[in-house]
Amino acid sequence: MDTEAQHMERDRSSDPSDGTEEGSRSTHVPDRPSAAMSWGRTVFLGMLCTTALLLFSAFVLQPFLIPSGSMQPTLRVGDRVLVNKLAYRFGSEPHRGDVVVFDGTGSFVPEAGAEGSTVGALLRGAAASLGLAEPAGSDFVKRVVGVGGDRVVCCDRRGRLEVNDAPVDEAYLHPGDRPSDVAFDIVVPDDRLWVMGDHRSNSRDSRDHLGQPGGGMVPVQRVIGRVDWLGWPLGRLGSLEGTDAFTGIRPADADHG
Repeated sequence: MDTEAQHMERDRSSDPSDGTEEGSRSTHVPDRPSAAMSWGRTVFLGMLCTTALLLFSAFVLQPFLIPSGSMQPTLRVGDRVLVNKLAYRFGSEPHRGDVVVFDGTGSFVPEAGAEGSTVGALLRGAAASLGLAEPAGSDFVKRVVGVGGDRVVCCDRRGRLEVNDAPVDEAYLHPGDRPSDVAFDIVVPDDRLWVMGDHRSNSRDSRDHLGQPGGGMVPVQRVIGRVDWLGWPLGRLGSLEGTDAFTGIRPADADHG
């Protein structure tokens, strides 16, 4: 009996679970990364993702927040649209009926001095380029009605817009709006565009700048891109519906060549 007791004592003394040094070695947990390292990694990944989004927005596809009702019912206040910046990059040019975003500096708004690159201005610009804030005051969204060489007239005896002597059935207009309350008869210079909003009674467009330098014509090189998709709200998610209003209109050189 004494011998069994001694064996049991030895067994208990060699058990690593009794808190001895050997037991403590077996349960040692490696040091975890510090909170500062984890935070730094998160910040780095966030900056990397933001930079990638900004580059994608700058060169490929830019979200654009619709700030006004000038394009209703096609586009509504608060809509987020996706602007295809590659649409006119490889020799293609805007067509009649395209909905485009453009920089109106020099045509819709006067040339201004260089803006200070303050942190606030940079943050606002970044937010606007991601569709999180209203665009710069010089950026506009309108529909192309006339391209270089076109003669655009409003209105004919039946109150319709005419392009190159052909009447245009503008089914996209805001209900109750006429094609224009302002009469005009213009020929669009080469490499320029005549643009108008779909909500004609609530749109400041080419008509409002007829007597100013440039005559309300937007240089093609100032076009940022074509609105191809609606990204928000989710209930209207999808490609922007096109129009056949200008189908069959003869090229400008057929009338003015």
